Amino acid sequence: MKINLTIFFITILNVLSIQAQEKKSLNILRTTVAPKIDGILDDPAWQNAEEATDFTQFRPEMGIAPKPHQRTIVKMTYDDVAIYIAAYLYDKPEDIQRQFTSRDNFGQSDFFGLILNPNNDAQNDIQFIVLSSGTQADAVSSPGNGRDFGWNAVWESAVKMVDDGWIVEMKIPYSALRFSNQEVQTWGLQFQREFRIDRSRYSWNPIDRTKGNESLYHGELTGIKNINPPTRLSFYPFVSGITTSFDGDVDTDFTIGLDLKYGLTENFTLDATLIPDFSQVAFDNLTLNLGPFEQTFSEQRQFFKEGVDLFSKGNLFFSRRVGNAPTGSVTLGDNEEITNFPSEVNLINAIKISGRTKKSLGVGFFNAITEKTYSSIENTVTGETRKEVVEPLANYNIFVIDQQFNKNSSVSLINTNVTRDGSFRDANVTAALFDITNKANKYNISGQAKMSNVNLPDGNVNGFSSRLSVSKVSGNYQYRIGHRFADTKYDINDLGLQLRNNFNTIFANASYRIFKPTEKLNNLNIRFRANYNRLFDPNTYTGNNVSLNVFAQTKKLFAFGGNIFGLLVKQFDYFEPRTEGRFFIFENFVNVRSFISSDFNKKYAINANLGFGTLFEKGRDAFNYNFRLSPRIKFNENFSMNYSFRFSDNKGGRGYVTKINDDIIFGQRDQKTIVNSISGSYNFNSYHALTLTVRNFWTTVTYDDNLFLLEENGRLNPNADYNLGNIGFDPNINFNTWNLDVKYSWEFAPGSLITALYRNQIFNQDTASSDSFTESLKILFDQPIKHVFSLRFVYYIDYNNLKDAFKKKNST
Repeated sequence: MKINLTIFFITILNVLSIQAQEKKSLNILRTTVAPKIDGILDDPAWQNAEEATDFTQFRPEMGIAPKPHQRTIVKMTYDDVAIYIAAYLYDKPEDIQRQFTSRDNFGQSDFFGLILNPNNDAQNDIQFIVLSSGTQADAVSSPGNGRDFGWNAVWESAVKMVDDGWIVEMKIPYSALRFSNQEVQTWGLQFQREFRIDRSRYSWNPIDRTKGNESLYHGELTGIKNINPPTRLSFYPFVSGITTSFDGDVDTDFTIGLDLKYGLTENFTLDATLIPDFSQVAFDNLTLNLGPFEQTFSEQRQFFKEGVDLFSKGNLFFSRRVGNAPTGSVTLGDNEEITNFPSEVNLINAIKISGRTKKSLGVGFFNAITEKTYSSIENTVTGETRKEVVEPLANYNIFVIDQQFNKNSSVSLINTNVTRDGSFRDANVTAALFDITNKANKYNISGQAKMSNVNLPDGNVNGFSSRLSVSKVSGNYQYRIGHRFADTKYDINDLGLQLRNNFNTIFANASYRIFKPTEKLNNLNIRFRANYNRLFDPNTYTGNNVSLNVFAQTKKLFAFGGNIFGLLVKQFDYFEPRTEGRFFIFENFVNVRSFISSDFNKKYAINANLGFGTLFEKGRDAFNYNFRLSPRIKFNENFSMNYSFRFSDNKGGRGYVTKINDDIIFGQRDQKTIVNSISGSYNFNSYHALTLTVRNFWTTVTYDDNLFLLEENGRLNPNADYNLGNIGFDPNINFNTWNLDVKYSWEFAPGSLITALYRNQIFNQDTASSDSFTESLKILFDQPIKHVFSLRFVYYIDYNNLKDAFKKKNST
């Protein structure tokens, strides 16, 4: 027995020894003279710096050493101001892919990445990436939220092309990092390098993609001593001017404002937009919405895109709610009409406070205030005008606590609330979340419990939602099974986005993927999904859906795949009728889609997809087909253009038209859609860019003359004497929109930017659904055009640089 115990302990020690050897460490030395960031490695600081070498491939294959001519050598040093990195990236010059792009846009370029984790918790990384073109990219990343490239820091880098590869030098000021005030520190550290020519990626510390997140495989940076977190205070004063003209009216606005970032403590940061300016926010890509649910668009405002990973927990924050359309309505008197109803509410200011302690406790607080907003009303007989409040002064808040542990798990508590002045609705949502993975990174269990409260003038409405899932998250074969639920009162839409409630769904998915390339494939991923759907109230079956998705990529970087999606047997749609308790039945919908994507490293490349769908239902002749072609040409390293053409034809679809008394009227309709878009960019270098975007979306909806009455049993009655001539309006639609954006940007100093922007927009909607595309386009360009020209100047001021400048001035 003693011999067995001895063998056991020796085995354990050997395993621990092997594990310890697997995690690399790099010891960093302090320098007295900071290296010059110019891509020339002749500075004394690099002479005695320890080297990080022996990178290994982790994508597409794991554990492969680079070719001799593709080795990587990295050195690091530091002083009281920043951390410095020098990377010599060996390669044949003809193999180095290089395309000038704007910040955070990888294009078709090789890249080198530095990943730091000052807390060394394997969950909260900061990534600094330099492309072979010299373009910078940066992100914060975590297992739950992935990489957030909306986060932008101010740091320096330089790239130099040499005969045997390329060189990167970087300076990461401490003001761009969050770290504790310890005398001796050990940080998580990883380097990554991608060869774009074959999309292979290498890391300094080996990564096992079969289990766990990449952060678990960081090495360590040791030797950091006696550095103090600086005063993290930076200002972004800006000046902007905008001129808008539409249908003869010209408006000009001039704004002076300020954004700031302030480190409240060594780990917590305040971000504030004190005088907001969103004059250069892009137009939304409008589409026609025929469905019962709200149409939404992605966030375009930088403040709401940057550093929101904590606030995204539980999917309770949809930032477009802040400053969205007013929530109130207008009460009209006799002979009154609305002359102006604002489409948005002005933001007064907004702040974010977020950070994470050394013990991995994350805390976040968000606050935004929007101003009181009025609608204008006119009496058509007397000519008298008045105003009515449609959105009072409103306060939006989010508070988040997120405790991470075991380097792969977390529990969270989130509260969002909206308080409106006066008798308008208030709202409050609280959620508890957990996401736990076992130590072997093989199995995961996650769950959510959410409660909503809406305070209306006539009382409170409380709702509940939950989600629970168990999954296998490692290996070639992975799976998940779970349950999600929401009652009929669950409502988070004052600050979140919930397209529907009242569901009781069991879901499952299973997948297979390869981690080792085959003879012909670099990548293969097959995923199956299934949902069994019921309502909560009444507790009744509503339908199911299943899908099979395949993605593959060859060793020549040609990607292909497709998916099959099915709604099998009877489906009971309780939302299309727009009336509580009523439903519409359809049966056996199947859709098939395929796609290809060529190698975008080449001068000419293309994406294309083709799809077809149909119903297998007695008495129905409904089908749709669609395709998309997106060719791209890269003229040179500076100039590229993309064109996209999408066509879809949906015949025999059925949907809601209107409601007459208690009768719900449906119609059979054909919808045809054409979308044309062009995007191009000319980047003079990594700091000067000229971009063009053009988009035209056109769709027509044509109803059959005879309409249907929706019966109580969910079927449609074609003999109810309703037609296009007796419902009081023409439901046919011709919807056409055009956007054009031309932008020039120049980063004339780190963090400082000049942007000139011209855009125009045209919109038309009528009932001429029989018009052709060319006829519709001619009518579109007969409409008044909205022209917008704006110029914005932003200057970055770091408090520490300002303080040092004053010290030098006083000393002289």
